[in-house]
Amino acid sequence: MRVVLLALLALQAPPFTHAVSRVTPAQLPYSWHQGCPVAPAQLRRLRVAYWGFDGAAHTGTLVVNADAVGDLVHVFARLYASRFPIRRMRPVDAYHGRDERSLEADNTAAFNCRYAVASGPRRWSAHAFGRAIDVNPVENPYLEGGLVHPRSGRGFLDRSRVRPGMAIRGGLLVRAFAGVGWAWGGRWAGSPDYQHFSATGG
Repeated sequence: MRVVLLALLALQAPPFTHAVSRVTPAQLPYSWHQGCPVAPAQLRRLRVAYWGFDGAAHTGTLVVNADAVGDLVHVFARLYASRFPIRRMRPVDAYHGRDERSLEADNTAAFNCRYAVASGPRRWSAHAFGRAIDVNPVENPYLEGGLVHPRSGRGFLDRSRVRPGMAIRGGLLVRAFAGVGWAWGGRWAGSPDYQHFSATGG
């Protein structure tokens, strides 16, 4: 019965779609500025279909490096085919470039010209190059020096209690990114960043 139901759902589901376009500085009023490690010409606006927690198909937007587009289309096509739920997907400019506001909104986002949230010398985050993405940050919080980002993700620190939208070892989300060679921050010793996936490992 379950197999039949899944087959019927697949027949009724709209197909996965994506679209790619260039971006301008005017479209990145908060997330980009002079001195960033990449220029807007190196970035792309990627629109992809995804399944929401409401069980409906939606279209979201990411700003990513041009060289990351192919990988991310592959990942999100795979997630869409398996109906992996994503809360929302908007460029961080929708939150005035404020990373914490985007995280608290459980927003999946990629490019943001900012420094890494980490101890040690100041360095650009992989997000500043458009080669990193944070997926479902409430369900997949970042534990940094005892602080939880976002704070509303505290209820998801127990990773043994698996719930929809979570990134777990061996799970679909982690496997989808691993399939294109992207590293998962959930493996970082001491400061796991469960929401974070990057092409560079940082």
